[in-house]
Amino acid sequence: MTKQQANWSPYDFNGGTCVAVAGADYCVIAADTRMSTGYNILTRDYSKICKLAEKSLLASSGFQADVRALQKHLEARHLIYQHQHNKQMSCPAMAQLLSNTLYYKRFFPYYAFNVLGGLDTEGKGCVFTYDAVGSYEKVGYSAQGSGAKLITPFLDNQLKSPSPLLLPVQDAVTPLSEAEAIDLVKTAFASATERDIYTGDNLEIVVLNKEGLRRDYMDLRKD
Repeated sequence: MTKQQANWSPYDFNGGTCVAVAGADYCVIAADTRMSTGYNILTRDYSKICKLAEKSLLASSGFQADVRALQKHLEARHLIYQHQHNKQMSCPAMAQLLSNTLYYKRFFPYYAFNVLGGLDTEGKGCVFTYDAVGSYEKVGYSAQGSGAKLITPFLDNQLKSPSPLLLPVQDAVTPLSEAEAIDLVKTAFASATERDIYTGDNLEIVVLNKEGLRRDYMDLRKD
């Protein structure tokens, strides 16, 4: 008789998809609100977007318990920074802090796949994309999560970001207007929802520009 062994993992995968697009003077960050495990939907109304600073927003997919622990850690570090420097952390500085935080936990990583979006010190849109252990890159657009394999080729086709290997270095921001970028993100999610069971219910869109921050919502498939 073979001995059966129970397999236990400290991680789970809760699905969901996050997208960010940077423009000349804005940044659009979007994520669906479905949280799943296996074939079960745990909730249809879970926000994956977290405001870390005045001009920095973090969207994360993966294991949502680890995501929440990571968000709380970054919020605490940002509070310490504000007390020490008497100002908000810039988006590029937050990007480096997130990379350091993920790399510090590389031997037992946060199972979180992050996109950080916001405005840099000059007011230009910026997007940083990460793996689970802190390797990151500044890009014009990015997608993470269960629907990323469906959305990334679509964004590549529509936006054609310049290669980071080109010299002189070209600006990574996308040429679209703010309204065009929002429409593009909505189209990408509507398409991905048809093919990915872990993406759906509602789409939360956060737009960051010089006027401030605003949220928009769109219905996605519920099945």
